[in-house]
Amino acid sequence: MAAFVGRRLAGLVVTCLITSIVVFGALHLAPGDPVAFLFHGRQPTASQLAAVRAEYHLNDSLPKQYWLWLTRLLHGHLGQSIAYQEPVSSLISSRAPTTLWLVGMAAVWTILLGIPLGAWAARKRGAVDEGILGVTTVAMATPSFVLAAIFIAVLAVALGWFPVFGAGSGLGSRIHHMLLPSLALGLGLVGLVARTTRASVRQELERDHVATAEARGLRPGLVFRRHVVRNSLGPVSTITGLALASLVAGTTVVETAFGLSGLGNLLVSSVQNNDFPVVQVVTLIMVIAFVLVNTVADLIAAAIDPRLRARAA
Repeated sequence: MAAFVGRRLAGLVVTCLITSIVVFGALHLAPGDPVAFLFHGRQPTASQLAAVRAEYHLNDSLPKQYWLWLTRLLHGHLGQSIAYQEPVSSLISSRAPTTLWLVGMAAVWTILLGIPLGAWAARKRGAVDEGILGVTTVAMATPSFVLAAIFIAVLAVALGWFPVFGAGSGLGSRIHHMLLPSLALGLGLVGLVARTTRASVRQELERDHVATAEARGLRPGLVFRRHVVRNSLGPVSTITGLALASLVAGTTVVETAFGLSGLGNLLVSSVQNNDFPVVQVVTLIMVIAFVLVNTVADLIAAAIDPRLRARAA
């Protein structure tokens, strides 16, 4: 197990390094000059232009700019926002809690609804199974921005049950404000996790050792817990990890729709303003979060199912 964990952690470090190179290089190849935004359409003098480009090291070669950027990141210096004229770390720290609340509540829906629904559908035939399959299919096929528009129009505006904008303050208010955005973000993944759980559990239910245990007179509930649940958790944990990792990327649309001041909304506005320092850091955070959650899911799946460790050896 230690060797498996070591390989996964080494892969995590390499992936993050490659990601930083790609993010940094891609943004510098994008059209538009971030310096032009600083002057708000005014024509700068040659000395002003030279001073700004020197401040942001825009005259250096790309490898040198990347090395300066990476070393500063490793020392906790995230740079200065061009559009907001304040440290990127301040922008991140002020907006990260909103995104963490949104992703956390969506993760709760994904796990607490997806896995039980899938297990229930696997054990029940007929109308229950077909009903769950139909609902999860609709949930998977509906984009989060469509769900957001429906929730806002019906539950927030027409019925007035939920606020339309903002993240709230205090525990109760925050949960109330985040309920609709988290559902819009997580419902599609609930369908994915539920269908994966259904397939995995049903496959285990059809194995010979389960039929043998039932033939010996063991209670169905005991057989399900002891012989089915554990063996079906490997693929379920892997898919769940991928689903939870993808939540971070999905926040951009949902935060914009509900007027939430999170990292996703910050990324959208920074792209529009050519605010390269902010775009680089936020993009890197999202990618690292995706890779980190995926790695943790792999480790959990390997801890549950030793066969996965054997295949990776």
